[in-house]
Amino acid sequence: MQSHDVNDVQSTSAATNGDSAEMLDRSRDRQNGFDAAPAGAAVIEATNLSKWYGDVVAVSNVSFSIGTGVTGLLGPNGAGKSTILKMLTGLLAPSDGTVKVLGERLRSDVRLYRKIGLVPEQETIYPFLTGREFVRLNATLQKVPNRNEATERAIETVDMMAAADRAIGGYSKGMRQRIKVAAALVHDPAVLIMDEPLTGTDPLQRLQLIELIKQLGANGRTIVVSSHVLDEVERFAEQILVLVNGKLAAAGDFHAIRDKIDEHARKVRVRSDQSRALAAELVRLPWLESVQITGDSLMIETADVRALYLNLPRVARDARIRLYEIVALDDSLSSVFAYVTER
Repeated sequence: MQSHDVNDVQSTSAATNGDSAEMLDRSRDRQNGFDAAPAGAAVIEATNLSKWYGDVVAVSNVSFSIGTGVTGLLGPNGAGKSTILKMLTGLLAPSDGTVKVLGERLRSDVRLYRKIGLVPEQETIYPFLTGREFVRLNATLQKVPNRNEATERAIETVDMMAAADRAIGGYSKGMRQRIKVAAALVHDPAVLIMDEPLTGTDPLQRLQLIELIKQLGANGRTIVVSSHVLDEVERFAEQILVLVNGKLAAAGDFHAIRDKIDEHARKVRVRSDQSRALAAELVRLPWLESVQITGDSLMIETADVRALYLNLPRVARDARIRLYEIVALDDSLSSVFAYVTER
């Protein structure tokens, strides 16, 4: 499968408008303790990247580049996301192709590993350690000078000072994820790789982590976050890479790909306290394709999902109907693949 031509944008950030702005950014990065790439430069470059295990091909001939800011790596389970992230961090050698970080081949220069932070999906924590001890342990492993100062700075960045002296075993899922981020940041890496960091978190924890990811990207780092949830990535990623069956299906600006999806008829489920009355109101709208009543739910197919989202609350309010749930039934990654590749 070839990448779709949604601008065929490589995942690189836009260049700054002048040398003075770039000098300011570089000065800020030095204060932050990491050497960020110049604005507009590719921080991570993957060229013809492949990985196979015997006859099983996990990743097939994938090429992309990523600059500063937040890039989302989208794909369902088995798409090859974790395999790519392992190759980007040097934990896994490619069967073919190359990975460069900050212009150098990753596995040929061990110094590059100190410029990368990893937040794995697995719970790689020690429950008997406090949050502060866990982050300090990672500072020790990274041979960070001024370990105590670096530990406090990382914990403060993720807003975990109040719980820093509690055992990690008593943390909530969201707190464990944040302390893992602190451990990955303690050596001030220019690149941060996060594998499904929002999985298992509740809505408030998810919001806090999304804000943290956006903040880290805005500070000049290169952040790569994998996810299988489209709406999550929409909230923090500036660029996305879409994987299907180990191949790159689309790459570029998220909004361009989202617009491509929204050109198609969409299916939405709506639950309310008066399904029949709501259906009677909605059938008058010109951009509705069909409405089916199933119990307390409506199955709606619309040619303009944005118009539906904008008008549905108004229609329900005017008819004194209470809405319980609005769910896009085809807002899944498989739908994204179908839309962007026009299969």
